[in-house]
Amino acid sequence: MKNFFIVRLAKSVENGAMETTEKRQRGRPRAFNGPSEAGSVQSLDRALRILAIVAEGSGLSLSEISAQSGLAASTAYRMLTTLQNHGMVEFDTSDQLWSIGVETYRMGAAFLRRRKLVDRARVVMQELMERSGETANLGVAEDDCVVFVSQVETHQAIRAFFRPGTRSPFHASGIGKAVLAHLEPERVGVILRKAGLQRFTDRTLSDISALAHDLATIKRRGWSVDDEERHPGMRCVAAAIFNEFGEPIGGVSVSGPTVRVTPERLAEIGPLVRDAAAEVTRMIGGVREI
Repeated sequence: MKNFFIVRLAKSVENGAMETTEKRQRGRPRAFNGPSEAGSVQSLDRALRILAIVAEGSGLSLSEISAQSGLAASTAYRMLTTLQNHGMVEFDTSDQLWSIGVETYRMGAAFLRRRKLVDRARVVMQELMERSGETANLGVAEDDCVVFVSQVETHQAIRAFFRPGTRSPFHASGIGKAVLAHLEPERVGVILRKAGLQRFTDRTLSDISALAHDLATIKRRGWSVDDEERHPGMRCVAAAIFNEFGEPIGGVSVSGPTVRVTPERLAEIGPLVRDAAAEVTRMIGGVREI
């Protein structure tokens, strides 16, 4: 299994084409000057009204939806079929009833995850810092890097510090490698082709074969080690956090100077971090690799 992962990753990096990215569009048109110009779109307003009605019911007929929405059955049906095409509602052909669709769950879960990840993780990070004696970090995965969003600092005089918003390459960070280890090799290949394998220290895993071996070990063990691969004299132990679909979305880590986070302590710190990440995963309604 380990060799199979390495071969797939190597082929993906060597033979695949780089993904192209589009610039994120602005939230409003250039001519928008404020709420006075923001009129509602009637068809969208009607569709959202119908979606809310379906969400409140446990299976509704077309006539019931038409009556509750105040729309003609033909209009309501067009709205429903459009919503169905996007997975927002579902139709049971046997009972002839409409119910809420899986895409609404995905959207709701995304909202909840965004709102509660940092808040929920804070308590776990505080405990992790106290048990390990080192700084605890929370990072989320973006397209080509890890972004640190929260930190609980140790009371030690010499400690690691990452300002919120600090970005770190996947291949040269504990959280980044923990995320990569739980992705398909083809997806890892796309990420690495896009971001590159920059060498930051003598220990950076800038060779695809060495990185693939490390990722296979991380997946089997459940936690990763950034062994002075980004900053000399600093060592980091991390584990991935998963969403409700079993996808790695970030991670929790413990970082500190190598004089305290010694190789001998890794066997102690690793399981602590792995358990902390598992707890955060549970708290946000996630599951570890479906």
